[in-house]
Amino acid sequence: MKRILLIIGILILQGPVLLACDLCQKNQPEILQDVTHGQGPQGQLDYIITWTAVAIVAVVLFFSIKFLVKPRENDPDHIKNIVVNPNASNYE
Repeated sequence: MKRILLIIGILILQGPVLLACDLCQKNQPEILQDVTHGQGPQGQLDYIITWTAVAIVAVVLFFSIKFLVKPRENDPDHIKNIVVNPNASNYE
């Protein structure tokens, strides 16, 4: 418990350090101010690349959760059945 409280305390104290500095805030577009350091996006292509990556990650996350919750695999020879019911395995 002490370890968890220590980690939480360190993360809270590091919060202001993680925010962007004044110069970076001026260089960033309005939506990214106080979020990132360094050079902002250079053009429309940077936004297209970023939002395409966000969309891909969102789709992969959606399907990962969907198939984890309901895999819809009813084949009795499926590999998951070795774990679910080890006595009914055909691989002996």
